[in-house]
Amino acid sequence: MLTLRELYEQQESELLAKNAKLSRDTKGRAKPIEPCPLRTCYQRDRDRIIHSKAFRRLINKTQVFLAPEGDHYRTRLTHTLEVSQISRTIARALRLNEDLVEAIALGHDLGHTPFGHVGEQAIDEIFKELKDSEISGVPAYFRHNEQSLRVVDIIEYEGKGLNLTWEVRDGILNHTGEKDPETLEGKIVKIADRIAYINHDIDDAVRAGILSVADIPDKLTCLLGKYHGVRINNMVYNLVEYSKNQDKIAMSPNFMKAMLELREFLFEHVYLSSAAKSENGKAKNVIRSLFFLFLKKPGLLPPEFYPRSEEELPVRVCDYVAGMTDRYAIKTFEDYFVPQVWMV
Repeated sequence: MLTLRELYEQQESELLAKNAKLSRDTKGRAKPIEPCPLRTCYQRDRDRIIHSKAFRRLINKTQVFLAPEGDHYRTRLTHTLEVSQISRTIARALRLNEDLVEAIALGHDLGHTPFGHVGEQAIDEIFKELKDSEISGVPAYFRHNEQSLRVVDIIEYEGKGLNLTWEVRDGILNHTGEKDPETLEGKIVKIADRIAYINHDIDDAVRAGILSVADIPDKLTCLLGKYHGVRINNMVYNLVEYSKNQDKIAMSPNFMKAMLELREFLFEHVYLSSAAKSENGKAKNVIRSLFFLFLKKPGLLPPEFYPRSEEELPVRVCDYVAGMTDRYAIKTFEDYFVPQVWMV
């Protein structure tokens, strides 16, 4: 009698497109394990990610707005869930593996730092400074996608890692950057990530009073749509129609050009020059202060982050600091660098 997992695998081979990545055709895990009787390998990966500590911490990590006072601004967790939803919609419409895209989407930002991309930039700058000082064991750069892979491979589960499948790991690593994921499912997450953040960052900027809908160039709103939900729907529909029966995941050239122009508009009006970035210097100072503190006094690190050698110290400090939530980073900074007031 077939197990439930085997029935799911059979359904995949019957219902999914010929270019879908079937669960039974996975390249496997670094450490082989017994198959689950209830879940496919990608369903199992999704569950491991959801139950990880790094996933729970996403709720208190910045997307764009640092420590926003409103209840409706995106965090790294809500961004992740929006990417997952968009990815699943696309995968279902193209008859690709929905479980694989969900696992990749839920894990793609696990390595993001506190304070969003400004935290990523701060650690990258620290690495370059340390490298110039010829300190041994320092990586040449820091990228959140590579840190996300490190989280699932090494840091999670008390240092044992989550032992995810090759396809999920490939999708997490290559969800950003020049190299594309090998699977179509990974490619879906890469473009869904852009669709999600471009649109929800506009939504948050409008809510914060930094932008108005009228500020968006007419040529973009005429094609993509004027409002948040309409734009996402139009982008997803265009991508699905353009990718049908193709061995690629892409929007039509005019939609892709418009989406990239909308992204450039965001960089100019929100990411680089708006009031949303007014606290960036303070956020960088928190990251730098903590990083150099633990580098100088590694005994302050939690035991699970103790380096096994002097060369490993910069990487282990990075693992600890990059894994912090915004509020934990601020609290730790206050504990070590802000004088305490004593009431006498």
